[in-house]
Amino acid sequence: MSMATLEFVWYLVFMFLLAGYVILDGFDLGVGVLHLFARSDVERRIFLNAIGPVWDGNEVWLVVFGGALFAGFPHAYATLMSAFYIPVMVFLAALILRAVSIEFRSKTAAKIWRAFWDSIFMLSSTAISFGLGFVLGNMIQGIPLSADGEFAGTFAQMINPYSMLTGLLIVALNAMHGNIYLLMKTEGDVHEHMRHWSYRTIAMFILFYFITTCATLIHLPYMTAVFRDEPWMFAIVLVGLLAIAAIPREIRKKRDGWAFIASSLGIFFLVAVYALGTFPNLVIASNDPALSLTISNSYTSKKTLEVLLTIVLIGMPLVLLYFITVYTIFRGKVKLDSHSY
Repeated sequence: MSMATLEFVWYLVFMFLLAGYVILDGFDLGVGVLHLFARSDVERRIFLNAIGPVWDGNEVWLVVFGGALFAGFPHAYATLMSAFYIPVMVFLAALILRAVSIEFRSKTAAKIWRAFWDSIFMLSSTAISFGLGFVLGNMIQGIPLSADGEFAGTFAQMINPYSMLTGLLIVALNAMHGNIYLLMKTEGDVHEHMRHWSYRTIAMFILFYFITTCATLIHLPYMTAVFRDEPWMFAIVLVGLLAIAAIPREIRKKRDGWAFIASSLGIFFLVAVYALGTFPNLVIASNDPALSLTISNSYTSKKTLEVLLTIVLIGMPLVLLYFITVYTIFRGKVKLDSHSY
């Protein structure tokens, strides 16, 4: 395999892992964002048990993404960890607190105890969602880099309207995605409550999606350069828009499974648009595009990438088989019993 082909394949691997994480961990983060909107303790328990068997496995995609970046493109990894040190630390703290809140919440029936951990679960889920969007927003805009590819800015520079907007976009996206997942997993009065909320979360996502798209087109025109150069690629944008448009239609027809598939496809094509707009850059230099870290100037060695790709080709089918098995076993509506959260 030529080096150019290997680099391109690895870029596809990274974006596939990112899409997998946003789709899978996105819905359980969305459940967390909506957690305090539940009307009773029973509803909150149903929310937790809807994601209980799968939430920790979903986070594996993020671990694999980070590990692959560290092993294959350490220069880009080091620059990103230096630039986003504070968000990453907050992100990790939120991941820990979220896991603790899920496990500790139902250890006692005291209202104050449960209210405390419910709040932690909601806040940590929202912080993770917002942090992911915040980082992606800065990745799209680019960050200041020195001549040797090291971060040359300050954290204060990253707190800007666009990164805040993308942070809110991901929160709204996850809330919608989690809402649709709850539609699949609940029944009765809880199900109808979530159906009522689904139109609100969809409207909120569409609002932020529209604003973010307009801001990107106006202030970051290079994100659309590939579509001007290769008009046929606009089909990817169109399919993504059709998937998003199908969500309210499927919910109205009470085909919740298809609505979840449409939401997942919408996320997948959003990541695809991000990938096309930033290719071949891993870290865009906002001060000088020539200083950007790309898949061509930040990898370790060809041999390392080949070995890692072999591991991915062996491991990824096993991971997918695991997820298919887990989701098959725990399919169906949530039922509370003595072993529930």
